[in-house]
Amino acid sequence: MFDSLTERLSASLASITGKAKLSEENIQETLREVRVALLEADVALPVVKQFIDQVRLRAIGQEVLSALSPGQVFVKIVSDELVRVMGEQNDSLDLTTQPPGVILMSGLQGAGKTTTTAKLALWLKTREKKKVMVVSTDIYRPAAIDQLRTLAAEADVGFIESSLDQKPSEIAANALDIARKQFADVLIVDTAGRLGIDEEMMAEIKNLHDQLKPVESLFVVDAMTGQDAANTAKAFSDVLPLTGVILAKADGDARGGAALSVRSITGKPIKFMATGEKIDALEAFYPERIASRILGMGDVLTLIEEAEQKIDKKKAEKLAKKIKKGKKFDLEDFRDQIQQMNNMGGITGMLDKLPGMGNMAKVAEEKLADNPFGQLEAIINSMTPGERHYPDSINGSRKRRIAMGSGTQIQDVNRLLKQHKQMQKMMKKLTKKGGMANMMRGMGGMMGGPTPRM
Repeated sequence: MFDSLTERLSASLASITGKAKLSEENIQETLREVRVALLEADVALPVVKQFIDQVRLRAIGQEVLSALSPGQVFVKIVSDELVRVMGEQNDSLDLTTQPPGVILMSGLQGAGKTTTTAKLALWLKTREKKKVMVVSTDIYRPAAIDQLRTLAAEADVGFIESSLDQKPSEIAANALDIARKQFADVLIVDTAGRLGIDEEMMAEIKNLHDQLKPVESLFVVDAMTGQDAANTAKAFSDVLPLTGVILAKADGDARGGAALSVRSITGKPIKFMATGEKIDALEAFYPERIASRILGMGDVLTLIEEAEQKIDKKKAEKLAKKIKKGKKFDLEDFRDQIQQMNNMGGITGMLDKLPGMGNMAKVAEEKLADNPFGQLEAIINSMTPGERHYPDSINGSRKRRIAMGSGTQIQDVNRLLKQHKQMQKMMKKLTKKGGMANMMRGMGGMMGGPTPRM
């Protein structure tokens, strides 16, 4: 996420970070590089201009000139301005209303609106402990209602049936009545999208807004469309009283243009961003944390929150007790750890959020590109319980059988066994002093990459 912007900005700021003294000349040179980095990230030109002007104004003032580490202060100014552009703080959903609070979802066709509706429903259910129901008023895309029904079942939230022969207003009225009768806290209404902004579409959604009087009216944009996402959101906000924006497909946005443009152009806060295809891949949008990620400084708070939500605490405690008792970390444990890391976005997703580990995330991605976690799981699942508990018993003929059973090659089985050995060593180190540093070194060795310095 934001890889190219992070790379360009990190390179631009690296040259000035260590400077004992800043001059007009080296400030201008760095600002020029930052400007190019932002434009290449498809950030809207007015946003870039204002950003550079603000950084320049602060950089040539006493704030930097009198600092002991002016280069570091300059980076702090860039970070502060990134936060300002994206909205200062997280704007949470306002659900302080008589239940059910209605959330109206709008957006163009293909932006990921229906999927985001289900993700938001799951987020409200798990994080806010709300009873959530969803309904689709999209009578134009035949698969829309079926898609939301399937996703609602996956998220385990209430789904209100609708059909193509109903009018959107009729569906909305019926859904609101059902949500009230079933004592739902929140009703999320997924509306029809179009391939472009047209008067008919805008009139329909405006009528739905007037009818439902939602507490939140959220616009879903495809983050990969860059500043076009911000311009589309602006067009909608001119007609519809939006309360916020959700960035869909943010995991595929290497540039970051949408994240840095939406707030400035629309005046509406970014409330969430979707960070993957899985139904639980939705994060509240914290400008400070995103600025930290963009500058390669990690995002430990989000990592901790994800760990709280997604790690199976009972399994983690059981494994910790097992290792402390001196028992070996076997392949059953390894499979559990693979599943836990998958839930956290994989090794790359975890490393990406640790300060200074951005490069390690890239190394991990390259190393694991031809050996995804799914393949590792398949190999372990093709073993007998005895082989999982006693990996040293796996000889040549067993490796052939396991490779055939998992649809892999013998060298893939060998690689997994080697990685397991590395993980086993890492777990031993974790029980000793300096657990975190040892864990990172273990990961570096496991992936065959350079050992990071902690």
